[in-house]
Amino acid sequence: MRLRLILPFALLTGACAPAISRGPIAPVAAYDVVISNGKIVDGTGNPWHYGDLGIRGDRIVYVGPKGSLARARAADRVEANGLVVAPGFIDIQAHSWGALLTGDGRVISKITQGVTSEILGESTTPAPLNASAAENYGVSITDTTAASRLYATFAGPRGFDAWLTALERHGNSVNAGSYLGASTVRAYVKAQAPGAPTPAELDTMRAVVRNAMEDGAFGISTALIYPPGSYATTEELAEMARAMAPYGGTYITHMRSEGDRLLEATDEALYIGRYGDVPVVIYHLKASDGRINWPKAALVVAKIDSARRAGQDVTATMYPYAASGNNLSAGIPDWASAEGKLLQNLRDSTLRARIVREMIVDEEDDGDPFDGPESKMVIGLDDPNFKRFEGLRLTQIADSLGRHWAETLIDIVIAEEDNVSQITFGMSEANVAMQIAQPWVMIGTDAGGFDPARSTRLVHPRAYGSYPRILGKYVREEGVLRLEDAVRKMSWAVAQSLGVRDRGLLKEGSFADVVIFDPATIIDKATFTQPHQLSVGVRDVWVNGVRVLRDGTHTGATPGRALRGPGWVRR
Repeated sequence: MRLRLILPFALLTGACAPAISRGPIAPVAAYDVVISNGKIVDGTGNPWHYGDLGIRGDRIVYVGPKGSLARARAADRVEANGLVVAPGFIDIQAHSWGALLTGDGRVISKITQGVTSEILGESTTPAPLNASAAENYGVSITDTTAASRLYATFAGPRGFDAWLTALERHGNSVNAGSYLGASTVRAYVKAQAPGAPTPAELDTMRAVVRNAMEDGAFGISTALIYPPGSYATTEELAEMARAMAPYGGTYITHMRSEGDRLLEATDEALYIGRYGDVPVVIYHLKASDGRINWPKAALVVAKIDSARRAGQDVTATMYPYAASGNNLSAGIPDWASAEGKLLQNLRDSTLRARIVREMIVDEEDDGDPFDGPESKMVIGLDDPNFKRFEGLRLTQIADSLGRHWAETLIDIVIAEEDNVSQITFGMSEANVAMQIAQPWVMIGTDAGGFDPARSTRLVHPRAYGSYPRILGKYVREEGVLRLEDAVRKMSWAVAQSLGVRDRGLLKEGSFADVVIFDPATIIDKATFTQPHQLSVGVRDVWVNGVRVLRDGTHTGATPGRALRGPGWVRR
């Protein structure tokens, strides 16, 4: 009896001893890519660990201890040398739709930041279209121009699906998905007319929302400071939110105010989420438009914390700069853009006088350099009469011309046909850091992608530097965030918000969107006056298992795919 007990025990311990002495056993299967000896930051927020990672096809198929793939067969073996290996970053507020639809799909300024997916659709989308919605983009779906023929394919009940399919067909280095632009939905039924929708129009809007959600939209996106989006009522937005709720959609919003009525705008966003029973995401959280509004940042954070404690799903996005960027015409009263007649109204002397009076009252000079025309840097000038003023403050341009700043702004908008931008230095650096540290804040660029070799017009530096600035300035230099928390805000936190379950994490079975970066050197280089400078520190990037950045240089590969939301119905 005793021998029978001892013998199995001896056999058991003998069988285990060799495995313990050898260390980790390499998996037998071969890999397309093996990344070894990396500091694995997996996207969950968990502490980093040293490890190896194996990719086969477009998926991560192995994540294990350091050295465990040392003897595995691999077509491409990459030594991380202790650098960070992380999930590719998901840009929740991207504006590269022109590049990803018809232009340079490499989006170099994004790839070199570690971005592997772009989420489009703030307020407007080129789909679904009908004749009235197409007016927003200066095209006619009945014309024979190349642009019109392309946009015509986005018409009809499956127009949103056609747009996502066109993005994938174009050939891009990043994955791309989109929210449904609420302004597009409104334009579908009301063109650019102000006023509340009729019951019949609201029924059509609900149907447009349902169709887009089934086509793969991630939710509804608003920008309530720009016409025609600013004409939307709270009630119509709440009804649209309710229509998308069964599809797992999110209400994401550039709120109606980020300054004087910031708290009221936040209340509106929270109400829409509660009424529609959908999560709320606030785009580029900020307290702007002067020092007088800066104390409201803490109040908004407290309001969001209170809502979350009460059980409401509300989060926010941010870019790591104390300056915003948008159209110069954003300073013109909304009514002047009604029916798409902005330029016509600006050229009318009587209406122009009224517009100037309202602009002056709205931007009354209080001596605060973070508010009003002094805070606005004008960019994107092409007209020969104004080109020399590129990058100057609006007040500097007005002084040079001997004109009032409001008259100067209108002159520029007319000359540039409303295709001109501004960077507004209206925020507090301290608030930016405080807000970024909130656990419910995600990171997005609010920018398109560019090639510095081909780009000359001034743009906001966030297009080149948002993610490296987080990792360099706010993690390494200032200690505002832990490395693991910063990566989570750029990857899995975004994927969770979108309802994307197979990206944003370094785990077996996830798509192989992977970035390797040096935490000791990563930093942004772009500035407001010299923005077309690539960030440094991101060494390698894979998208769907294909290497798009090798040793800091774009490979030219375009393996990106269309991303679709949780309500997508495959047809």
